[in-house]
Amino acid sequence: MFSLETKSKLDRFISTMLVVLMALMVINVTWQVVSRYVFQDPSSFTDELARYMLIWLGMLGSAYVAGKKEHLAIDILLTSLSSRNQMKLMVFIDACVLVFALTIMLIGGSNLVYITFILGQKSAALQIPLAYVYGIIPFSGLLVIYYQLVAMSQSIQAIKTSH
Repeated sequence: MFSLETKSKLDRFISTMLVVLMALMVINVTWQVVSRYVFQDPSSFTDELARYMLIWLGMLGSAYVAGKKEHLAIDILLTSLSSRNQMKLMVFIDACVLVFALTIMLIGGSNLVYITFILGQKSAALQIPLAYVYGIIPFSGLLVIYYQLVAMSQSIQAIKTSH
């Protein structure tokens, strides 16, 4: 149902985006330090830009880590179960994460983007619509949902083949 090749391409794309975003954030913060301490004239936009980049980095990074199954977890219950029951528990956990991503990140994030777009809210220094900044929330939600569906389909396949 879900191609591992597609997931792999998506992983590479997101990891590239994270590297580029981190590099731009380092350049931005370096410029802030240089302009403040060397030129004695702090840049007016770099603090805000760094804040928004960090939001994007955190949201994209959390989606990426969710796809890699590398989030922190307490697995004491999981390790005490048989492999078949482990797979069943993983399907349940993935379903819970999927419901969270759907309701909070996708639906709630989309409502936030819509409201800030309708109200025309703009950032103070950059004067960009905040809807663009908040757009990463539903986008990351879509990524998490996709990753959870992939993980659930793999776990269900494993349960079916373990008969």
